[in-house]
Amino acid sequence: MEGTMANDAAPVPPQALPPRGINHMVLNVRNLEVSHRFWTEIIGFRCVAELKPIPGRQRPKMRFYSGLDANGDVTHHDLALAEVPQSSSEAPEPWNLMPARIGLNHVAIAWTDRESWLRQLAFLQSKGVPFLRRVNHGMTHSVYIADPDGHGIEVLYELPREVWEGDIDGAQNYAEMLPTEGAEALVDRAENPVFSAKEGPVASRA
Repeated sequence: MEGTMANDAAPVPPQALPPRGINHMVLNVRNLEVSHRFWTEIIGFRCVAELKPIPGRQRPKMRFYSGLDANGDVTHHDLALAEVPQSSSEAPEPWNLMPARIGLNHVAIAWTDRESWLRQLAFLQSKGVPFLRRVNHGMTHSVYIADPDGHGIEVLYELPREVWEGDIDGAQNYAEMLPTEGAEALVDRAENPVFSAKEGPVASRA
């Protein structure tokens, strides 16, 4: 086909082309049913598909999940869960931001806005989900939790671009540690420092 030939003839770029971003993530889990309940009933993802067996072909036990876009529509998947056959029954190591082993540290999941994020935090707390860290970063306000297999999850909403785009490095290095328990863990300050490459955090923005 003409289109295929054109793609085959594309020149080799002198350097890697920047991707648009991460399309999806696949997590290996001990028990697919337990993880399915957590990611749908606690985090709120929609299960959109399940890998079906094919005779004569080895396939993982795997399900696919999506968040909702601005129109309330799902995508093919943002996340997939794959069950590890005959995995250990030992309890997973408690999640910690400080790296202890090679592999995934945490996955960050964004809510649409501050109001929906605060409602989700209240829901998580009502379900007894421990808040492991509560941090106001320079570009997000975040709570860190863990799934049943010890995968770290950052539950966040992103601050407006004009807050952090002037000095991304400064915003990344800003961290205000906050309470993780009780009513105080559900309080969110709406004023945020604005980061400028020349001056650092220069002002508060509601």
